[in-house]
Amino acid sequence: MSILHVIILAIVQGLAELLPVSSSAHVIVAEELMGMNPAAPEMTLLLVMLHTGTMIAVIVYFWQRWRNAFFHSVPEFKNFAIALIAATFLTGVVGGGIVEFIEKVMMRGQEHAWIEQLFKRLDLIAIALAIAGVFIIAAGIFENRRRQVDAPHELSGRQYSSIGAIQGLCIPFRGFSRSGATISTGLFFGVSRRTAEEFSFALAVVLTPPADAREIWRLYQSQHHQISGMLPAVMPSILGVVFAFLAGLLALKWLSRWLETGRWHFFGIYCLAAAAAVGYLYHIGF
Repeated sequence: MSILHVIILAIVQGLAELLPVSSSAHVIVAEELMGMNPAAPEMTLLLVMLHTGTMIAVIVYFWQRWRNAFFHSVPEFKNFAIALIAATFLTGVVGGGIVEFIEKVMMRGQEHAWIEQLFKRLDLIAIALAIAGVFIIAAGIFENRRRQVDAPHELSGRQYSSIGAIQGLCIPFRGFSRSGATISTGLFFGVSRRTAEEFSFALAVVLTPPADAREIWRLYQSQHHQISGMLPAVMPSILGVVFAFLAGLLALKWLSRWLETGRWHFFGIYCLAAAAAVGYLYHIGF
């Protein structure tokens, strides 16, 4: 894995992560095109580290908006904290349950049965991209037809529970965009565009540290519990964080502008086109 490869993947990740087009799918396809193995522990660690870079960009970009929306008063903060904790818990239940089922039942008998071994399956990525595309298009059309009112920032139990559950489906399936699924779910359940965006990315910040820990542990195990064997993968990943952060900042305004001006469904159209492209790559043998 050369420095140039890391920079390319970081830019792809940074630009795609903050748009509802599944950054992980784009990075995995880029890895395949460059002759890398997306299922290798060092590559999955790099992918999660790149997510970390973009999440730092999210914090920088959204911090003032979060303060205005959720930290303005004690009741608002209390509701936000309850919603965040409950949604994250449901994400863990749904996503963790699916991962356990795949690893312990569907992959039973395989040595080192990790869900990440499926990440190189371009056919599965294409299907997930297509499903995400249809979901985003439907949410965008539904939102544009809905009468626009000044909805409160406070989320109901039904709203944040649904968002947390749908986020759980994004954990094991690369291509099923996390931001696309959570924001679209919020729109379907009557959450305002701005609040859906702010809450979706707050959830992403909470989800990233456990994902990092899982990948670091997987890499540690693959290196037979020798820390020295992890260093070649860790150092390029840190460089990738920097470039993903810079690219992520460039993408954030695009997402906000398209969402808030009623062009959310355009991202779904892109996902369908990307699904067709990935499906073609799978068909020709990538």
